[in-house]
Amino acid sequence: MPSLKIDEVRAKELVATANSICAVGKGILAADESTGTIKKRFDAANIECTEANRAAYRALLFTTPGIGEYISGAILYEETLFQKAPDGTPMVELLRRANIIPGIKVDTGLAVLAGTEGETATTGLDGLDIRAKKYYEGGARFAKWRAVLKIGNGFPSDLSVQETAHTLARYASICQANGLVPIVEPEILNDGNHSIERCAYETERVLSAVFKALNDHHILLEGCLLKPNMVLAGYDSATKATPEQVGHFTVRTLQRTVPPALVGVVFLSGGQSEEEASVNLSAINAHPGRKPWALTFSYGRALQASTIKAWAGKQENVQTAQQVLLQRAKANSLAAQGKYAGSGSTGESLHVKNYVY
Repeated sequence: MPSLKIDEVRAKELVATANSICAVGKGILAADESTGTIKKRFDAANIECTEANRAAYRALLFTTPGIGEYISGAILYEETLFQKAPDGTPMVELLRRANIIPGIKVDTGLAVLAGTEGETATTGLDGLDIRAKKYYEGGARFAKWRAVLKIGNGFPSDLSVQETAHTLARYASICQANGLVPIVEPEILNDGNHSIERCAYETERVLSAVFKALNDHHILLEGCLLKPNMVLAGYDSATKATPEQVGHFTVRTLQRTVPPALVGVVFLSGGQSEEEASVNLSAINAHPGRKPWALTFSYGRALQASTIKAWAGKQENVQTAQQVLLQRAKANSLAAQGKYAGSGSTGESLHVKNYVY
């Protein structure tokens, strides 16, 4: 029988990294926004999007006192992996000092998938082996690749599902061969008016195909992470799901599709408000039933939206912004243990239709 040819030392490193990321009460800070995406965030807060400001902001995140108590890994954009903070310290070193594992976004964006009605395929496999070696040498120990699907009339198509599964498996194989724990992200967008039951059905369909492909490509699941959408009703649905419903359908979907060998599931926030992302994550963890994986977070907007506003590009606001970040990180740490009680407010929606970054 064929087997994945990863030497024992590398396999142990992959398993150790995946387990460190999924330590109890910890999750991932997704700070991998492209230059174009972070410009949009900065524009909304009247911050000029210069390299210096991007470096200052990322340094603000990574030097937040106590952040390592709640954050175990940080996904970086390529610029940030090789960048220095304003004081000259490499960003990777700032993360190491905080006991946070550096990660890297390795896909190169979306392209229209020919033969479909506007569905997409993720690009970036060309040259990934070379780039993965460079990223590992630069200090990264895990990677992320985002695939995007949508629910609608005939969506996701069989072609879209199979393209997503195959490409994620190829990416995961290349990453593991180069010492990077792959985060497999088949995101089903929250756009549309579909019910939570429809989302559960399509998420099961997609995850089943993804894990079949991972098995076909001999991926070491003990050194791999899944970053899926929570099972939610569509953003425009007339019926909004309760946190308890989100917990029920999300856990049931994972139970039906995800092998217990997988170390952890690090949910994306999918445009939920900061508060909703925390409350629903807590409901997922509090839901009864078998959950053999860590169920935690890999949030970008749901950790950073309030932080950017508080900072506003001003040095005198750094400490306040760090306190805001720490508050959100602590809330999600509690949520990852099923212990977040909520603030009583739903918060501001962060939904963006057809979200790309």
